[in-house]
Amino acid sequence: MRYQFKTSYDRDIDLFGDAAQRNWYLALLAVLCAAPLVLEQFWLGELSYVFILSIAAVGLMLLTGYTGQVSLCHGAFLGIGAYAYAVLLQRGVPFFVAAPLASLITAGVGAAIGFPALRLVGIYLAMATLAFNFIVEYVFVHWDSVTGGFSGFAVPQPTVFGYSIVDYPLFYYLTLAALLFALFVANNIMRAPTGRALIALRDSEVAAQSMGVKLTRYKTISFALSAGLTGFAGAFFAHKIGYLAPDAFGILLSIQLLLMVVVGGLGSFRGAIFGALFVGALPSVIALLRDFLPQSVARQPGLEPGLFGLILIGFILFEPHGIEGRWRKLRLFFSQFPMYRVATFKKQKSFTKSERFR
Repeated sequence: MRYQFKTSYDRDIDLFGDAAQRNWYLALLAVLCAAPLVLEQFWLGELSYVFILSIAAVGLMLLTGYTGQVSLCHGAFLGIGAYAYAVLLQRGVPFFVAAPLASLITAGVGAAIGFPALRLVGIYLAMATLAFNFIVEYVFVHWDSVTGGFSGFAVPQPTVFGYSIVDYPLFYYLTLAALLFALFVANNIMRAPTGRALIALRDSEVAAQSMGVKLTRYKTISFALSAGLTGFAGAFFAHKIGYLAPDAFGILLSIQLLLMVVVGGLGSFRGAIFGALFVGALPSVIALLRDFLPQSVARQPGLEPGLFGLILIGFILFEPHGIEGRWRKLRLFFSQFPMYRVATFKKQKSFTKSERFR
């Protein structure tokens, strides 16, 4: 078994737990950087899609996993970022300027939505965000002069250093770099006083107020940061689908994003990536399963959202800590083998909400 000894207070806010963890992440990064040398374009496209979903999941994790605010409108935020980015490209704005601007626009919309929803919690907040998702979808359909309405419009293809941005492996490396940037920003936010305040809000709003945390400010900041990261993912999502249409940003997309953070494990950015991997691979698995199901079942149009719902219910009932929680248990099992005790994770009391996300 390996023990971690903290010799300074800086170890509590380090990006990595220890040198071994840092080396494993560097090895993973090296493998991802070398992937275009051995993988075909199809698999690079699938990995790029997972990276984009991971950025959006990290944004939602800030709001749901670390602040405790349920959201069913992040599909709309993804759409706002995608449309804002595409419109800026049409106006001649360069790629490296259009993507941050689209993120800022989406963050502004998120702050505008977060402020009036401050008094809502639980199911009422979920209903309010769901209503906002329908409103944004309505705007996408009827604002013809900007969004193109039902017809939509093709996303412009800018060039970077003379190469089209949608060509592989350039697009693959851009999405990978964007994911690393999003993780760096999100982790630094959670290490800062802002992140501590968000976790305090999740645990107890009354206790947070007694310590001087302003609910109005930090809830609005949480919505803005979450929406901004999701809008940043929308810029790359626009290139991934190639053609923007309102039906691409419906309620099903918001449910998929929520599924990522719940299945991956609330309160963990690594869990958000696990959830993105799971949800990104699920449609391909469903497509393969259709060949083995009866035709009356395989042809049902609601098969995919139905399976999403069943998987979400299953994780809530049987694995509330998500894939991240199962990964921690497996890692502990192998670190303590053969002295591992089956009752290690049984009959444990949680005195605060934060203990559930460790």
